[in-house]
Amino acid sequence: MRLSAVAAPHYRAGVDLFSRSWAALRAAVADLQDEDFARPSGCTGWLVRDLVCHLVIDAQDVLITLATPADTEPTRDAVTYWEVAQAPPAGDDPLDALTVRLAAAYQEPGLLTFHLDDVGSAAGRAAELADPDLRVGTRDVVLTARDYLGAYVMEWTLHHLDLIAHLPNAAQPPAEGLARSREMLEKIAGTVFPASFSDTTALLVGTGRRAPTDAERAELGELGGRLPLVLG
Repeated sequence: MRLSAVAAPHYRAGVDLFSRSWAALRAAVADLQDEDFARPSGCTGWLVRDLVCHLVIDAQDVLITLATPADTEPTRDAVTYWEVAQAPPAGDDPLDALTVRLAAAYQEPGLLTFHLDDVGSAAGRAAELADPDLRVGTRDVVLTARDYLGAYVMEWTLHHLDLIAHLPNAAQPPAEGLARSREMLEKIAGTVFPASFSDTTALLVGTGRRAPTDAERAELGELGGRLPLVLG
C-alpha cells in the first residue's frame, strides 16, 4: 500500500467527501441511545444493531481493499463499481444472516459502537493517506483508490439514511454526500430524477427504500417502470 503524508490537491475534494460522509455516519451511530439499536433500520430484515455491525464489516473492507494493490488497468470507476440486482434483498442471504448473528453476539451496544469507532477511524485514516492513483482490487474488479473511495460516498450516504429511517430526530447525511450520491444514481439510471425530488427522495425512491407516492410516480414517468435500482 502506497501512502502519502500529504494527499495530492486533486485528490483532496474526493477524499474529503468520503471522510465527511463517513465521519457523519459514525457520529450518528455514536449519538444513538441503547434502545435505538433494537429499532428497525431501512435495510430489509435488519435492526439498527445489524446495520451498525455491517458498517464494521464495511470499514474492514476499506482497510483490506486499500492494502490490496493491483497490477492491471482499472476495470471500474466510482459509478460502474455498482451493479444493479434484479430484486431487492429479502433479508435471507447467508451473509446477511451472519451479520445478524454477529451483531447479536455483541450483546451490549457500547461494544459495537466501540468496535465501529476503532476500525472506522483506521479506515478513515487509511483513506486520507492512500495514493489516489493506487490501483486496488476488490470483488474481482480493479479501481483506483480515488474511484473506490468515491464509490463509498454512496455506501455511506445510503446507509446513513438506513440508520435514521425510524429515528426522525437523528442527524441527516451531509448535503454534499446526498447530492453526489444522487448524481451517481442518475448516471447508473441513465437519466435524471424529477427536479422536484429532493436528493433524499431521489435516493430513497430510486433504490427502493420507500415506494413513490402517486404524485411522485406520475412525475417519474417512464423511469418509474425501471425502479427500484437495487445496488450491490
